[in-house]
Amino acid sequence: MAVVTKYVVVREGIEKMTFTSKKEADAYDKMLDIADNLAPFLAESELEIDEVTCEKLSFYLAQHKELLLNLLKGVVPQKPETTEVKKTSKKAEAKNVGTKK
Repeated sequence: MAVVTKYVVVREGIEKMTFTSKKEADAYDKMLDIADNLAPFLAESELEIDEVTCEKLSFYLAQHKELLLNLLKGVVPQKPETTEVKKTSKKAEAKNVGTKK
């Protein structure tokens, strides 16, 4: 018989998510706190969005807080390196195809 420790994030008596590490559970709980704080901020805006959309938007922004913080600081997001590697390898393949006989 195995003993498994689980960390459960509970909000308003409802289980939101279960994790195997305390660090992950704490990070998720913090993200939910941020989303809870963003919802009233968005609701007070001049945007006419319904409550469900407001909650979804606040959750999305909280999930991507690092990117959002960088955007607010004026930092331009960089494209992933994987696309550059694919482009380079395609060019290399094209050169190799043209030289092979």
